[in-house]
Amino acid sequence: MQREFRAEKVRYLLTWNAPDDLSRYCNLEVLFSIGAGVDQFKPETIPGHVKLVRMFEDGIVRMMQEYVVLGVLMLHREMLAYWQQQSRGVWQALATSQASDRRVGFLGLGMLAQAATDRLRPFRFSLAAWSRSEKVVEGVTCFHGEDQLGSFLHGYPCLSSDPDGANTRHPERKPLLSPAGGSELLHVGRGPQLDQGALVAALDSCHLAAAMLDVTDPEPLPETHPLWCHPKVIITPHIASVTQPHTAAQSVVENIRRHRAGRNPIGLVDRTLGY
Repeated sequence: MQREFRAEKVRYLLTWNAPDDLSRYCNLEVLFSIGAGVDQFKPETIPGHVKLVRMFEDGIVRMMQEYVVLGVLMLHREMLAYWQQQSRGVWQALATSQASDRRVGFLGLGMLAQAATDRLRPFRFSLAAWSRSEKVVEGVTCFHGEDQLGSFLHGYPCLSSDPDGANTRHPERKPLLSPAGGSELLHVGRGPQLDQGALVAALDSCHLAAAMLDVTDPEPLPETHPLWCHPKVIITPHIASVTQPHTAAQSVVENIRRHRAGRNPIGLVDRTLGY
């Protein structure tokens, strides 16, 4: 016999978007996001006592590590330039620097970004990151706050956006227009974070040497958007990291156990910061 659904009995809710009738879940304690990001939730619609938790599970972490390493190495080894040469039937070796001579910066330093730095470290890249609040990560030169953003952008020309997608719009506007010409951009955060008009202008002026984008705004881009056919751009359809059902289920179960034991869930969002 099918049991009657009673919203007042729901304590935990796993979803991508908060339902329009969220208020009917009057005893809700934790709202779990299916994905690593939470910028799709409107904070004003979620009661203050409800914990908001983003997904942080092994499958998401491993896939993001793979994608960031792939992207950084492709940009580092001039794969875009070689593909352009191939299309013209050109066989010509390009100058290649050692990884230890390349500087890679992360704009944002959430849990996924930190996991990505772990996989880049063995290649001996010089790693740095900027975050809004102060953080300390082994093997990473850390900058924080608006006062240190300029120093970070000037020093680390191969830039990756934060995979965790902190809830801010256009954080890449400054690096695209910064004096550090020849930079390369790997964008794995959220589409609205990137000023795509500034990106095209920076690529056309050679201020940016190349870009690899896994997210855009909107998704997908209109068929006539110049980024589709730009010779300095690689676009993938938001596949850098995908929630894996079996490991996600284990993560949610573990977080419910933590919550019931009076401990904070892994991935708990600071509602005042938005991440």
